[in-house]
Amino acid sequence: MPLTGKERRHLRALGHHLEPVVLVGQSGVTEGVIAAVEQALNDHELIKVKINEGPDGRHEVADRIAADTGSDLAQLLGRTALFFKRRKLKSHFEDLLKGPHEPKAVAKPAEEKKPRRR
Repeated sequence: MPLTGKERRHLRALGHHLEPVVLVGQSGVTEGVIAAVEQALNDHELIKVKINEGPDGRHEVADRIAADTGSDLAQLLGRTALFFKRRKLKSHFEDLLKGPHEPKAVAKPAEEKKPRRR
C-alpha cells in the first residue's frame, strides 16, 4: 500500500538525521546494491541511499531500487534517496501506519476561569 502524504512527511522528519548506509556507484543498480538495500531495510526499515553518477539518472535509479526491493520512496533530495519498508514482525513504525482515520483521544474541557479584575 503506498504511503500517504502525512506518512511521507513523518518519515522524512525521522530520516533527516540518518546517514546513507548504501552507496550506488558508477556501475548503477547491480544485484549487490539490491541485496545491500534489502538487508539494510530488514535491519532498519528506514534508510538513506546515496546515488552517485552512473549510467542512469537519479530518478530512474531510485524508482528501480524501490521496485526491486518492494519498498516505498519517501524522499529523493538531490542524490540522496530515503526508502521505507515496514517489517511484518516487530516494526518500529506500528503507530505510523495504523491509518489516517484512527480515533484521537478527546481532550478534557478546560475549567472556566473567573475574570480578572484590574
